[in-house]
Amino acid sequence: MALNCLVVTCDSALLGEIKANFSERGAAVDLRQDSASAIELASRRHWDGLIVDCDDVTGGVEALSKVRNSRSNRESLIIAVLNGSTSTERALDLGANFVLCKPIEASRLRSVLDIAIPKMEREHRRYFRYDINVPVRFQNHLGQSFTTSMKNVSEGGMAIRLVDPVHLKGVVPVEFDIPSVEPRAFRAKADIVWSDAFAMGLRFLHIEKDCEVALQSWLSSLEAQVQFRDSIERGS
Repeated sequence: MALNCLVVTCDSALLGEIKANFSERGAAVDLRQDSASAIELASRRHWDGLIVDCDDVTGGVEALSKVRNSRSNRESLIIAVLNGSTSTERALDLGANFVLCKPIEASRLRSVLDIAIPKMEREHRRYFRYDINVPVRFQNHLGQSFTTSMKNVSEGGMAIRLVDPVHLKGVVPVEFDIPSVEPRAFRAKADIVWSDAFAMGLRFLHIEKDCEVALQSWLSSLEAQVQFRDSIERGS
């Protein structure tokens, strides 16, 4: 899956530079030209990276601050673009990871993206959920053990299907076998962050050390499968 980035600007020249550079790196760009719609969108959707034109969009500084403090994008990478009204120090204090100042030099933009894109890719893998059907073993607060099926997984957590009514709360031990020629048990403690009548979302709090590498390797293989399917679809 391509990186998904939000650009908040009404500067067509800036947008053109960003689109050209992001396209070369396989990243998709969505545009908002006002701070209010950007804040609303960021409050309900996660982005791998954001570029906020702080000084030339009314309320741009506020957008930077609110996006950084939103639940969905607290860890997302943010590039602030300044044009004389906001200081670099203030932009960084409000949550920007990188700062660009207008007029933006092409070489400066490329050098920032050379560092920022790998960080966005890391955020993408941490957050992006891969659809997968794998049995998951749990133990609830009463010590009762049961098995259900995984709905999706990411570096940061997973969702499970609730086939039968299951009463889980708080932090629970999780175990499942990572699919492979030689399946390996994954063990962690996870916090239940949401649930409905059909599924439940969990965030990994502690992963056993020897399981971390196996999880990363599995996610890399799932990403490769997604990219392969995408390339086939683009070619058809």
